[in-house]
Amino acid sequence: MTGIGMGDSVLLGIVEGLTEFLPVSSTGHLTVVEGLLDIPVDEPAVTAFTAIIQFGAIVATFLYFRSDIVRIVAAWGRGLVATERRADPDYRFGWVVIAGSLPIGLVGFAAKDLISGPLRNLWVVAAALILWSAVMYVAERRAVQKYGEEELTLRQVLIIGLAQCVALVPGVSRSGATISAGLLLGATRGAATRLSFFLAIPALTGAALYELKDVDTSLVGWGPLAVGTLVSFVVAYASIAWLLRLVSRHPITVFVAYRVVAGLAVMGLLLAGTLSAT
Repeated sequence: MTGIGMGDSVLLGIVEGLTEFLPVSSTGHLTVVEGLLDIPVDEPAVTAFTAIIQFGAIVATFLYFRSDIVRIVAAWGRGLVATERRADPDYRFGWVVIAGSLPIGLVGFAAKDLISGPLRNLWVVAAALILWSAVMYVAERRAVQKYGEEELTLRQVLIIGLAQCVALVPGVSRSGATISAGLLLGATRGAATRLSFFLAIPALTGAALYELKDVDTSLVGWGPLAVGTLVSFVVAYASIAWLLRLVSRHPITVFVAYRVVAGLAVMGLLLAGTLSAT
């Protein structure tokens, strides 16, 4: 069993920055790479490291969407104190993000021991990569792309928020879950993708702050943690515009073959003994 060094943290930061916004599961990829580096993936300190470096990618999202975020927060605040301001679409979208974020906050807290324990297993990652690919395929095949983000109902938003909870299983993919749910509910790909990005902000920020308590400097020092977070931020910010265009303009089925091959490869490495499940 080894800890996480500076070189490991740089590699993991790159993996996080490249995969956070793609429907391929950044947590699943981080878990696989940690396993290949002989890092104990089910250790609470490693789970904390994984969650915290994801915050680097979310800071990149903050910066990329900063004008939108400021506008939405301002409109939401004005709508709280002035009834006539509530017709602003940004006021409504503020409530959409809040409502869509509630499920993962509640489920994530209630299932925290399951998430950081039994689910941190590479057999789970491999199975989730393959099985959720079927959901993505069905979602794309049945997509009617009828509703923009301003037309989504509270019920639809809550369902998308519940779908985000499924991504607590490593290998599912948070963006894959939310975009699939949005498409199945009739949202346009652009609306589903944009909502997915905004739902990521409170979800991953909350997870990172909560996991700070489990940082163990004997296994994961503050230096590697800071480096991993910084690298994930830099890589994510450099690639976010390209990734956003890729995900919003192409069917999510373009990622299905990769997910299935990756899942089968992980299974093969586990069966060969090259990887340990935990």
